[in-house]
Amino acid sequence: MRVFVLAMLTIISISGLAQSDQFILLKADRVFDGESMHNNWAVLIKNNKIEDVGNIQSYPSNAEVIYLQGCTLLPGLIEGHSHLFLHPYNETLWEDQVLKESRAERIARAVNHARATLLAGFTTVRDLGTEGAFYDDAGLKIAIEKGVIPGPRMIVATRAIVAKGTYAPRSVNPDLDLPQGAAEVAGTEDLMEEVRTQINKGADIIKIYGDFGWGIDGAVLPTFSVDDIASAAAIANNGGRPVVIHATTPEGMRRAVLGGAATIEHGDGGTADVYQLMKQKKVALCPTLAAGEAYEIYKGWRKGIDPEPIKVATKKKSFQLALQSGVTICMGGDAGVFAHGENAREMELMAEYGMKPLNILRSATSVNADVFGYGDKIGRLKKGLLADVIAVEGDPLSDIKNIRKVKLVVKDGRIYRRR
Repeated sequence: MRVFVLAMLTIISISGLAQSDQFILLKADRVFDGESMHNNWAVLIKNNKIEDVGNIQSYPSNAEVIYLQGCTLLPGLIEGHSHLFLHPYNETLWEDQVLKESRAERIARAVNHARATLLAGFTTVRDLGTEGAFYDDAGLKIAIEKGVIPGPRMIVATRAIVAKGTYAPRSVNPDLDLPQGAAEVAGTEDLMEEVRTQINKGADIIKIYGDFGWGIDGAVLPTFSVDDIASAAAIANNGGRPVVIHATTPEGMRRAVLGGAATIEHGDGGTADVYQLMKQKKVALCPTLAAGEAYEIYKGWRKGIDPEPIKVATKKKSFQLALQSGVTICMGGDAGVFAHGENAREMELMAEYGMKPLNILRSATSVNADVFGYGDKIGRLKKGLLADVIAVEGDPLSDIKNIRKVKLVVKDGRIYRRR
């Protein structure tokens, strides 16, 4: 009997050790906590959450201590506008990706894109449409959550919603009905039903194209009325999902704001009046500056050599108006138009176009988290939040390009990159 009791105590002791808490102490020259920069702070992680942040003097003896001399600790960055199922258009045109690449190939690419994004320090992405890959983003999200593959935390839109006859691919042969890169709807009832379908298929957010180039000679015109958007938003919001609107024209943006959008994507032609309305209604802008420049570079523009194309100059002016208006600005570059893992390109352009580095860091962390509805989980280095932490060499406030010099990536308490 005594031998049995001792054996049981040994098993219990071993079991207790196996289940003991895991601690990691990160010590760097400085810490950006999502709001402000602090010198000589540290971050203590307990299992998958942040246990303490600040001038930490004591910590558990079993903690793994990682010294990051010359580095800055930050919350895991949040990519606000991504398409993991797309790859750069100078590799393969968008139309050919939608029509000629198999779903298997697109999933395989998305797996690689997810890994590249995570290793670049972006521990969360808002993925705004699979562009022809149906609901595969919801499946990719689950695979990441299960640990099948490495990747960022995903906020997915599944299929973007477009007005019938406005989107692409298009054929010059009217007898051909080509597969579309988004879900087509005809009328308000159709739109409302599609919102319900997408929620059922796993959508965390609903994305709607508020305007597109469907006018004569490709003129960009609004595609839905204010009432249409409001009807979709009512259903989505009732299910706890925000609505985001692709809009590049002042009228498309105005309708989106009045219809209940949470964010406006792109906003190329935003005006002072529209931004004032956005600020009044607390609608944020996700400007996608990097995509705007990428399109022009693919057409042959040599940045720094050739004059700025009209579209780049217009977008820059629009972004500067947004800064002046005080509208909330998210960090999102439309990754997929350009290479995944190069997400920091958007942050660099935000600085180049006039945004202060401190506000850029906030946009990519706490602002994105709050706007997307995840501020109680991520976006800050704060006790109780998920342990998404990165370290970069140098100080990104002195040079935003330092955000690319990633030395450490921790997501959900697990180290994915360590150099």
